[in-house]
Amino acid sequence: MPDHAQSSDSAVQAQLDRLAALSPGRDILGLERIAELCARLGNPQNQLPRTFHVAGTNGKGSTCAFLRAILEAQGRRVHSYTSPHLVRFNERIRLAGTLIDDALLASLLEEVLDEAADLQASFFEVTTAAAFLAFARIPADDCIIEVGLGGRLDATNIIPPPAVAGIASLGIDHEAFLLAPETGTPEDPAMRIAWEKAGIIKADTPVATLGYPPHIRETIAAKVADVGATFFPEGDGWTIETDGDAFHWTSKLGSIDPPLRPRMAGVHQMRNAGLAIAMLRLAPAPQPTDAQIAQGVTDAFWPGRMQRLGAGPLTALLPDDSETWLDGGHNPDAGVALAKALRDRAPLHIVCGLLKNKDAMGFLRPFADRIASFQAVPIPGHEHHDPKDLCHWVQSDLGIIDAQPCDDVTAALRHIAAHRAPGDVLICGSLYLAGVVLDLNDEWPV
Repeated sequence: MPDHAQSSDSAVQAQLDRLAALSPGRDILGLERIAELCARLGNPQNQLPRTFHVAGTNGKGSTCAFLRAILEAQGRRVHSYTSPHLVRFNERIRLAGTLIDDALLASLLEEVLDEAADLQASFFEVTTAAAFLAFARIPADDCIIEVGLGGRLDATNIIPPPAVAGIASLGIDHEAFLLAPETGTPEDPAMRIAWEKAGIIKADTPVATLGYPPHIRETIAAKVADVGATFFPEGDGWTIETDGDAFHWTSKLGSIDPPLRPRMAGVHQMRNAGLAIAMLRLAPAPQPTDAQIAQGVTDAFWPGRMQRLGAGPLTALLPDDSETWLDGGHNPDAGVALAKALRDRAPLHIVCGLLKNKDAMGFLRPFADRIASFQAVPIPGHEHHDPKDLCHWVQSDLGIIDAQPCDDVTAALRHIAAHRAPGDVLICGSLYLAGVVLDLNDEWPV
């Protein structure tokens, strides 16, 4: 699918427009173009500080947020590269703890585009190269790199063996790109996804993962054995034990003494935090202390993931006693995670928009019993499921009679305030929609 980026800075926007004109306008997996582009730039990917590489279908961004928060609690300077952005492209590149500024971003994009003009490099390949340039030139202690799509052929996978690799939750998503069988790939779709993600595992690189069903675990274990890496999976290597809004982390490498209390809601976020801790325990010294880990787990925040919205123009449309939550999850695994996060809550009024290539019912079905009413909205600037279709499906497939298509999020919240019984609201279904919501509510990620 095409990437989208806008900037209020004219110099940045000029380069983004130039990139849009040069790019094929879709994701193209493969390492040939990014390798050539980085070679022309002096191979900045070979000049990074201690690096953590994170793949996964869901949860990889949150895992990166936990990693960064713990390292920063340790007093370390941390670069990070994540995607997508929610409101501003600058969110993707964080330099020594601070979002990249517009002047440097415009300069880096111009430099990379000057070298990429004849390569037909994708949006993600160009921006990845720009991030590598920034990371190589600006001093930092650590670098966290989130895989964009898949793993094996993702542009970020041009980096040398990182200090540690991590693989978060695995599920079916981006079917058009990752599920087409190739010679030598597993036939089972879930195993093929795992095989693609495991492509980030390199020789002598320790890898921490979440726990998976046996056939998925064996797919990853086979890659680990093939390259001579170290395998540290949830279950055999490390575990978490939940305790209300806190959890305990234990492992073969030792345990964390204080209970850990993440700011981000849901057991899935506790597991993401557990994965980040496992990665840090595999990393070469210096190791964070238990107190620094506890502080980082509490401080970590990743916008658009079960985020409670603050006071702003959007939330002002609802009664004062209504909580408004925002989650960018958009696939069946994300629906399962939402169901677990919402299971102790009263049913909520749902505002939902989903891209046209997403499994709408697969996402919504797991938490159908938490839906008090359903308001479907479009996603501006993107191909999306028609709100009327979404309402028809939830009525016919999920038995939710109270469903209403709305023109946009603002109209949906006004409809809830005027026509629904008092209650909390969840806006969900797309990270692109999450970005629209944060922008409208004046809550830009920083």
